[in-house]
Amino acid sequence: MTGMWTSIKKAILGEAIDGKLPARVQDAITRQQSQSEILIAWVQVFIVITFSTLYALSPKTFAADVMFAPVPYALMIYGLFTALRLLLAYFGRMPWWFISLSVIADMALLMFLIWSFHIQYEQPPSFYLKAPTLLYVFIFIALRALRFEATYVLLAGASAAIGWLILLGYAVHIDGGMAQITRDYVEFTMSHKILLGAEFDKVISIIVVTLILALVIVRARRLLIHSVAQATAAEDLSRFFSPEIAAQITHSESWIEPGTGESRQAAILHCDLQGFTKLSMERPANEVISLLAEYQSRMVPVIQKHGGTIDKFLGDGILATFGAAVPTEHYAADCLRAMEDLSKESVAWSKDREADGKDPMTVRFVSAVGAIVFGAVGDSSRLEYTVIGEPVNLAAKLDKHAKDEQATGVTTRDALELARAQGYTSKASLEIREGRAVDGIKGTVDLAIFRP
Repeated sequence: MTGMWTSIKKAILGEAIDGKLPARVQDAITRQQSQSEILIAWVQVFIVITFSTLYALSPKTFAADVMFAPVPYALMIYGLFTALRLLLAYFGRMPWWFISLSVIADMALLMFLIWSFHIQYEQPPSFYLKAPTLLYVFIFIALRALRFEATYVLLAGASAAIGWLILLGYAVHIDGGMAQITRDYVEFTMSHKILLGAEFDKVISIIVVTLILALVIVRARRLLIHSVAQATAAEDLSRFFSPEIAAQITHSESWIEPGTGESRQAAILHCDLQGFTKLSMERPANEVISLLAEYQSRMVPVIQKHGGTIDKFLGDGILATFGAAVPTEHYAADCLRAMEDLSKESVAWSKDREADGKDPMTVRFVSAVGAIVFGAVGDSSRLEYTVIGEPVNLAAKLDKHAKDEQATGVTTRDALELARAQGYTSKASLEIREGRAVDGIKGTVDLAIFRP
């Protein structure tokens, strides 16, 4: 019987979907539900305050000598329970049984409050069946929808329906209640008579509203699961792509197809770890990968700080772009500022390694600016965003000149002048080399050499 109920529950409530999700996605959903429990608890606090205020301000129509006025006691009990629930919501994950108990307690206290009216106002039990306070049932049922679990909505609706049937049964069987039953609607509305059809209509309304709300939650929960899964995937994606590329992929209004690109002006930056090829052949694999991770962890934040986008890691090289993924009006200035800060970070990293008894490392930086094409290449099964154009080729070729000049960085004179026009002011020592021949590039290029 238990197995059958579990299967039905999974089929109706969509829990089978949750089971297929990675643990990290389920954890994200659990965090969302914990936040919902906090919100529910605060709404209940608001309800307690509202009920208490209304009770305190409203004129009391019952006799002053009434010995038992249960409303304050009911509100006090509900208030204490709500405070406990709020504490548990903040300081720990509430177990399912406590949440279920909370749902039943909500309805039990509400039904007790309604039941108390006939004692408080010294009327027959049928008196409380006309209390408009029953409408608060729908508030408590809707409150459970905040958690996006249909189970608790169904439990709230079932508790409300059963509670009202119990109150109806009490009114019918206590103090000659059977004599209060009528089939005359006018007599029902003008007296304390009981119209069973009207009471059953209330129960049917509670059940129908509960079922509709539960169905809505099932559909909304599936959307929540898909949304959380996509958000988690986007977060994972940003670890493999730069944040700008990940944002383009996740927020693209249309399906990304290979062969689509855009032309724009951008700066290309290439970082190269000197002597890495030889070192990788001499050192253990783990040490080589550890060195790469250490190097990249020092360089990448500096690039991103200045608005750069990591295009790809080329072994020990880092290819970054400025103004390609996200067009800007100061891409050249950002690139050269990044080069200066990267040079400082490289020196600091080398000193840190020496202090740890490791070999110092040298990193060189080259850049170029110009027209590029930025877009997706590959096929439908494997896509990659990349940049294509003369600045990409030129930046790759300039690495040799950085080695020859023993410079921390090399760029072109055109890039330097454009950067200055965009607000860049050099803090490093610069030397101009005019008319340099660059392998694979037609003509000559004027170079700007960065010195430490």
